[in-house]
Amino acid sequence: MLSISHAVTGAAIAYHLGDPLLATPLILSSHYLLDAIPHWDVGTGLGNGSKSIKLAVLHEIPDLLLAIILIFLFFPSSLPVIASSSLTIPNSAPLWGAFIALIPDFLEGPRNFLRWEPKWLKPINRFHHSFHNSIPRMLDGLSPQLLLLTLLWISR
Repeated sequence: MLSISHAVTGAAIAYHLGDPLLATPLILSSHYLLDAIPHWDVGTGLGNGSKSIKLAVLHEIPDLLLAIILIFLFFPSSLPVIASSSLTIPNSAPLWGAFIALIPDFLEGPRNFLRWEPKWLKPINRFHHSFHNSIPRMLDGLSPQLLLLTLLWISR
């Protein structure tokens, strides 16, 4: 899945539950469950050499930026607000939820982008990879993610 899908899902779980101890395992579980759905993401093709690291990075930057923008659109209470002379503290749950939702992908970063994988990360990344159901056709792989984002928008 794109970072957008994982981040907004994690943000939604954190926003609705509020409690990090309860939300964290659900957010991490959601990452693996979403990866099991046939999807396209920026890493599709890195493993078999059909996509360069440079192209994956060029796809990942707008993916992460759009994820941040969508979190603020879906959950405007997570934006700091300056009213008169005081700064209102935002609801940070969507932000930490989005970050937690992306941890499994962040842990794959050294392997995918640096071609280096510390020994302690191998079982974690192997577990993550066992859920992946990436498909090469971008449009087919984006459809379930658009549906997910629509459902998350409705349920916010």
